[in-house]
Amino acid sequence: MTDPLGAQRRQLREDMRRRRRQLGPAQRIAAANAIAERLLGLEFAPQQGHVAGYWAMDGEIALHVWQLNLPSNCVYCLPALNGNELAFVPWRPGDPLVTNRYGIPEPAATSATLLRPEDMALVVAPLVAFDASGARLGMGGGWYDRSFTFRRNRSAPPWLVGVGFELQRLERIDTAEWDVPLDAVCSEAGTYDTNQQSSDKGDP
Repeated sequence: MTDPLGAQRRQLREDMRRRRRQLGPAQRIAAANAIAERLLGLEFAPQQGHVAGYWAMDGEIALHVWQLNLPSNCVYCLPALNGNELAFVPWRPGDPLVTNRYGIPEPAATSATLLRPEDMALVVAPLVAFDASGARLGMGGGWYDRSFTFRRNRSAPPWLVGVGFELQRLERIDTAEWDVPLDAVCSEAGTYDTNQQSSDKGDP
């Protein structure tokens, strides 16, 4: 049986990842600074609690500027594989990391340090492509969709925010029944508030 949506997504991932990797250092730094400002300025940006970013790979936007400027009562976390879902672990620069089976660094965690997706106040998710309605195309493993499937029938928190370069925005992404929509997406060009189906576009 053919899977037209799956084949379309695989090709789209390849194209978008290639375009993302072609961006130069100056563009990346400027985008990271602009996106950090947009994340901190979100109407629902938490002033306390556990918030999660990710370890940037494959041309993804680095989040260290956002991490270093979080409110003092927020605890920064990184995702860690936990069975078939994600868990989250508090992490600061210099804390030990291990490499998971995908070659991505994650905190060296114990069962006592693992936080459930439900424990988070806000989670920033990487993406390969997005649209202004909150549809997200990830790497294809389904980790965020499985981990936050409860958000399909429950309001925030945790708030789910995607970040990507503006070149990763598409007019429309065809979604699957298991996809979990984002509450907002931040790019260097604007913040897309998907709850209101609108975008606040402005200069970075």
